[in-house]
Amino acid sequence: MEPFEIFLAALPGLEPALQAEAEAVGLPAPKAVPGGVTLRGDWRTVWHANLHLRGASRVLARIGSFRAFHLAQLDKRSRKFDWAAHLRADIPVRVEVTCKASKIYHDRAAKQRIERALTETLGVPLAEDAPIRVMARIEDNLVTISLDTSGAPLHRRGHKEAVNKAPMRETLAALFLRECGFDGTEPVYDPMCGSGTFVLEAAEMALGLAPGRTRAFAFEDFASFDAAAWSAMKAEVVPHETTVRFYGSDRDDGAIRMSTANAERAGVAGVTEFLRCPVSEVQRPERSPGLIIVNPPYGARIGNRKLLFALYAALGQVARERFVGWRLGMVTADGGLAKATGLTFSKVSAPIPHGGLKIKLYQTGALG
Repeated sequence: MEPFEIFLAALPGLEPALQAEAEAVGLPAPKAVPGGVTLRGDWRTVWHANLHLRGASRVLARIGSFRAFHLAQLDKRSRKFDWAAHLRADIPVRVEVTCKASKIYHDRAAKQRIERALTETLGVPLAEDAPIRVMARIEDNLVTISLDTSGAPLHRRGHKEAVNKAPMRETLAALFLRECGFDGTEPVYDPMCGSGTFVLEAAEMALGLAPGRTRAFAFEDFASFDAAAWSAMKAEVVPHETTVRFYGSDRDDGAIRMSTANAERAGVAGVTEFLRCPVSEVQRPERSPGLIIVNPPYGARIGNRKLLFALYAALGQVARERFVGWRLGMVTADGGLAKATGLTFSKVSAPIPHGGLKIKLYQTGALG
């Protein structure tokens, strides 16, 4: 098959970070666009992206396009589309359609035409909960057909079963670590670790573990899938040893139990340590400087905002007094709380939508 366009989805504001990661994992000529990153490749490129990317939320394969100015034309051209090159007749699919600035403006009617083409030309069954998602975007009378190659969102790595309230998604945590300059060669400490997401992501990066190593993907049910080639691609990923250690602490016993269990399942227990203690009692774990990265409560969903000023102030004091030479990255939706740390932030990200809020990554230089 000729190379096709591949779209890597990311939260708005994180497209450049995902582009940098795509380049780092060897994807060809990635380009940041609103909502993600585009590149061209084949099915092996799709597999590689799903297996290796930490920051993408999903990988879409744009498998073809055609013009359609009315429903009859959409029906006819959908029937001529080479569905059999991509989909299996024995695997159910679900169809999603969006229309924008086109003569075809009725999403549901367009969806019915494409569904009928699929069932009558290929015999593929339809199901609202089907694992395979066929996406059609009709914009300026151009119908673009995409397949969601990931299935479950990519932040679901397949080994983190226990989560606490308002967890940081793995995809976000990975990109924030990259934005803080983390490359796997320095210790990381999260003093409010929750279920351990930042610590686990940092440890996996340092060990060279592929984020998609233990989960299944939708593309494994595509007509183009080659199980032997996929197994060979996964076998090419050789983890390496590291002497670096990654630390988390939390005042909650349950959080420490969750983090420890998640680290075991992820295969990073040997390089991670979790300790129960409040922020005020946090101690520097080792002499060599590293990165403190933390996602404190913002007050919008967890905690009372007024009570959080003291927590942020304590975090800032501990960082200044006990972590000289370290850098700090902090995620929060509240600029007033960030200011309460008393820290000088050298870099503040653009707002990033997350869970109905707008969060920012606040970064310091070396503390001292």
